[in-house]
Amino acid sequence: LFLLGITGDKVLAPEVYKTIKQETLKTIRGTVQADILKEDQAQNTCIFSTEFALRLMGDVQEYFILNDVRNFYSVSISGYHIAEAGANPITQLAFTLSNGFTYVEYYLSRGMDIDKFGPNLSFFFSNGLDPEYAVIGRVARRIWAKAMKEKYGADSRAQMLKYHIQTSGRSLHAQEIDFNDIRTTLQALYAIYDNCNSLHTNAYDEAITTPTEESVRRAMAIQLIINKELGLTKNENPLQGSFIIEELTDLVEEAVLLEFDRITERGGVLGAMETMYQRSKIQEESMHYETLKHTGEYPIIGVNTFLSSSGSPTILPAEVIRATDEEKQQQINTLQALQIRNKSIVQKQLKELQEAAIRNENIFEKLMEVTKVCSLGQITHALFEVGGQYRRNM
Repeated sequence: LFLLGITGDKVLAPEVYKTIKQETLKTIRGTVQADILKEDQAQNTCIFSTEFALRLMGDVQEYFILNDVRNFYSVSISGYHIAEAGANPITQLAFTLSNGFTYVEYYLSRGMDIDKFGPNLSFFFSNGLDPEYAVIGRVARRIWAKAMKEKYGADSRAQMLKYHIQTSGRSLHAQEIDFNDIRTTLQALYAIYDNCNSLHTNAYDEAITTPTEESVRRAMAIQLIINKELGLTKNENPLQGSFIIEELTDLVEEAVLLEFDRITERGGVLGAMETMYQRSKIQEESMHYETLKHTGEYPIIGVNTFLSSSGSPTILPAEVIRATDEEKQQQINTLQALQIRNKSIVQKQLKELQEAAIRNENIFEKLMEVTKVCSLGQITHALFEVGGQYRRNM
């Protein structure tokens, strides 16, 4: 229906549409990746003020509770982008979990029930090649479960930490890119042996270009071969009881808790962000990694050691995937058609959205209606006027 330019409420009886909407919200699956804290700390795709963005996140979760949205995650609390920006595995885990607890505290301050919003939280980590990545999931689950149970009194479902792993894009290199599949395979093994809930394996050519269909199939084959052919993965916990895994788990947990103390000393996550503590630490660790890579103290095969006879030069992409002019124009035409079709009601809808924000009503509930007639750009500019644009603390 939406491809035809109409939504269900235009063609169905109000009660029928309401019933369909309620049932759909209860069963729909997916994830909102709207973690403003890691955006400020690492990824830099912030548009609204941090305060307003936090409120929007709270409105999403509140809407999920009110509408019994149980299978859709309201936020993907992301360490992946912290790691990609340069953080080591300890910092990635500590910053991500501390961000998660900050959301818990904020949602509780808005009167939400932890047993109702706890299951809607999910996590997203990066797996590099360092040994600490072998236990990143089990440490996260141990810390999260203990805090949710003993500090917040959450039920068993809210204590369960669900996490997605993406293999490390930063560990892929433009020299001898075929070797990247080997790195990705080992990182995928870390993730599967550590019982991640879902996994993304990077394509080997992501170091130089947009993945091709061939490279994506190879990346997918890594997961399929591990899951379908590798016998050891038939065991639920193939590394359980191993001395090094148990020892690493304890050491990584201890290191994460020490980082929690450093954040607490700076006024918690939001207080530390005001002095750019997280950004500074990530940048220092990124510089340390790059220094070791360039000196050769951190060996990377085919990049700074064991070079080929030709010196392992940087590979240039044979194919660069770009949208065609026709595809670009089609998108522009679709946008213009939306704006022309709804010209008479756009301003009214945007005004109501702004008033909902000013009156401290649930913005997300209003957005569910506004997005039927307004473009993303129109909505964003309207919210800038009431929520403020992002400005980094200096």
